[in-house]
Amino acid sequence: MTSAENSPGPVAPPAEADPRFALMDLAMSYLVPAALRAVAVLGVADHLTGGPRPVADLARAVGAHPLNLRRALRLLATHGIFTEDDEGRFALTPAAEPMRTDAPSSFRAAILMLTDATFWRPAGELEEAVRTGTSPFDRLFGMPFFDHFARDPGTAAVFHDGMASMSDPENPLVARALDLPPDAVVVDVGGGHGGLLLAVLREHPGARGVLFDQPHVLEGHRLGELGAEDRWDLVAGDFFAEAPPGDTYLLKRILHDWDDEHALRVLEHCRRAMSPHGRVLVADAVVPPGNDPDPGKVIDLLMMSSFTGRERTRADFDALFTRAGLRLTRVLPTDTRLSVVEGVAAV
Repeated sequence: MTSAENSPGPVAPPAEADPRFALMDLAMSYLVPAALRAVAVLGVADHLTGGPRPVADLARAVGAHPLNLRRALRLLATHGIFTEDDEGRFALTPAAEPMRTDAPSSFRAAILMLTDATFWRPAGELEEAVRTGTSPFDRLFGMPFFDHFARDPGTAAVFHDGMASMSDPENPLVARALDLPPDAVVVDVGGGHGGLLLAVLREHPGARGVLFDQPHVLEGHRLGELGAEDRWDLVAGDFFAEAPPGDTYLLKRILHDWDDEHALRVLEHCRRAMSPHGRVLVADAVVPPGNDPDPGKVIDLLMMSSFTGRERTRADFDALFTRAGLRLTRVLPTDTRLSVVEGVAAV
C-alpha cells in the first residue's frame, strides 16, 4: 500500500473554525428576540421580583405552558437575561430587571415596540426592500407606516409608549451634550410626548421650550412634570408643512424615518422659521465608515423594512443640510448611541 493510500485524507476543521456553523447560528438568531417578546408580553419579570420561582409556579402566574416557558427562558438565560438555578428555578438578572413593568427604567414597552408586528413582519420580507428599494410595509398592512399608525390606536399606543421607554435613558444624556444659549427658544420638532424637551428644560433652566407635534400626540405630553408652565408651549402642526418660530430646533429620531426628499422638507421648514442665529440639532445615529459593528447599521435595516428612511453618515447629513440651506458645523457625541448633528444657516 502506498503512502498516498495510507493518508487519511483532508482533515475537517474544528467546528468553531468552520464558517458554516457561524452562519447557521446567525440564521437562527431571530429566535432570541422572539423569545424575548414572548416573555415580555407575558410579564414574566414582574412575577420574579420576590426572588427565584419554580417554572411551574411562574407558568401558572402568567398563564403559560410550563415546559415551553422554561424553554424560552432557558434560551434567554444563555444571553444573561434571567438565570436558572440547579433546582430549576428562574430568577431575574441585571439584564432582566428592566423588563419589569414597575422598574424605574423599565424597558418592557420598548421591547414590545421593537418586536411588534409592524416591525417584525416587514423585517421578514427584507428581500423585497433590497430588490425594489421600497418598504414591504405598505403591501403587508395596506398603507404606509404612519398612516397605519394614525388609524390604529393600538399601534399608536405601542409606538408612543415604546419610544418613551427607549428614549428615557437617552434624553438626559442628549440634553447634557447640547450647548444652548441661556435664553434659547428650543423647538422640539415631532417631539412626541416631550420627554427630550423635558430633559432639555431641566438641564438648561434659562431656556424656553415649544413641543411641536400633531394634536392627538400632544394630548399625551409630559411637560407638566417640569412644574413651570411659563417655560413651555404646545404647538400643533405638521412638520412637512411648517415649523413654529424659534432659535434651536431639535429633531431626535425624526429624519431617520424618512427618505431624503421628505427629510429635506422638514429641514427647510426649520431653516425658514429659525431666528437669524438659530441652529438645527439632529439627534440620530451617525453611521461610521468601515466594517466594525455599530448599532446604527442594525437600526438602518429597521428603517429600510418598515419605513422609507435610513440612518446616515456624516457625508449624507452634510449633503442633506446643504440642500436645505444649512451648513453642517459639527457632530457632538452624547454618551448614547446617538450623535447630535449641528447645522446653521448657510447664508
